[in-house]
Amino acid sequence: MNSGYKNLQKLFIYCLGLFIGTAFCMKWMESDFIQNGSVFTIIGLEISYPREKVISILSGLDEQVKTILRYHLFFDFAFMAGVYPCIAALCMMARYKVSNHILKNVLLVFALLQIVAWGCDIYENLCLLKWIKNPSIGNEFTIFHVVVAAKWIIALCAALLAIPVAMRRRI
Repeated sequence: MNSGYKNLQKLFIYCLGLFIGTAFCMKWMESDFIQNGSVFTIIGLEISYPREKVISILSGLDEQVKTILRYHLFFDFAFMAGVYPCIAALCMMARYKVSNHILKNVLLVFALLQIVAWGCDIYENLCLLKWIKNPSIGNEFTIFHVVVAAKWIIALCAALLAIPVAMRRRI
């Protein structure tokens, strides 16, 4: 196997470890996401809760839960350093497994788009950190949802394409 592929494998394994380790830490913290006796989720804050509910949750948090939520978001920055390079490396590894030039180019584009997804995730966390400090959310909530959707679409499409291709034998 070529040295470029072996280097991508090493990057993939390292990033996968960082991704899994930080994911476990963040999952462990989520059991403390309680506001007025009700559990809330990061996914809810990102995607499914309407603006009014996000404001209600963030404005009703006690200091301990705010601290844990901030820690979760800080761990998410480390998670990002694992997940997006991991997906990009997987896309690049998958390129070695195909001979079709169009598919090679699509995989390259998805690998490069992980930088955009990473930027979207950073924006998302910065918004949430700002709103934890001051839960008055204006018109930026619509932009926030578009950015979050873009992040998920880019990352999931890349992973769902690259995983089965990377698992194949070289054609």
